[in-house]
Amino acid sequence: MNGVVLISGNGSNLQSIIDNAKSIDLKICCVVSNKMDAFGLKRAAKVGIPCVALDETLFNSKLGFDQEIMKVIDNYQAEIIILAGYMRILSADFISKYSGKILNIHPSLLPKFPGLNTHQRAIDASEKKHGASVHFVTKDLDGGPIISQVSVNIDSKDDAKTLAKKVLEKEHELYPKIIQWYTQGRLKLLRNNRIIFDGQLI
Repeated sequence: MNGVVLISGNGSNLQSIIDNAKSIDLKICCVVSNKMDAFGLKRAAKVGIPCVALDETLFNSKLGFDQEIMKVIDNYQAEIIILAGYMRILSADFISKYSGKILNIHPSLLPKFPGLNTHQRAIDASEKKHGASVHFVTKDLDGGPIISQVSVNIDSKDDAKTLAKKVLEKEHELYPKIIQWYTQGRLKLLRNNRIIFDGQLI
């Protein structure tokens, strides 16, 4: 299945997707970044994946920026859009156009801790467990239907950095698996934001 991956930074989740692409039936047609210096672009270029970096400062609106990304997605006839550390909020028009085709991974056990700084917030809240969630993207920020989650224990010695490392290792295992469910046609989002997996509502 043709896919486009959106990134903003280091691209470690992108790397795990690149490493597993063949086994999860995914052809990464292009990597798009909203940051010109995102290291993930180098990861993609190293294996010959086309890259597009867009300078946010050259656009007058969120929609104008997103329309450029839409052109890339449509040019490659992408059937799945994968957010891998993409730090921009998508416009309503973008989400509406590709509804049911956009996946995101978020570093918390949603609905807990949407947004940023999730690891420190989990520690500050004296949580015993933390983790990551893969969900379909809807107009609600980090509020789309959750497909799957993975958790780690928060130890007394953990700080935001060590906790982030533990969660990221789990993300690298979880995300390719969920992407494969989608590329194999096992996973679908209904109009009422319910999820079907292997023909059953979940």
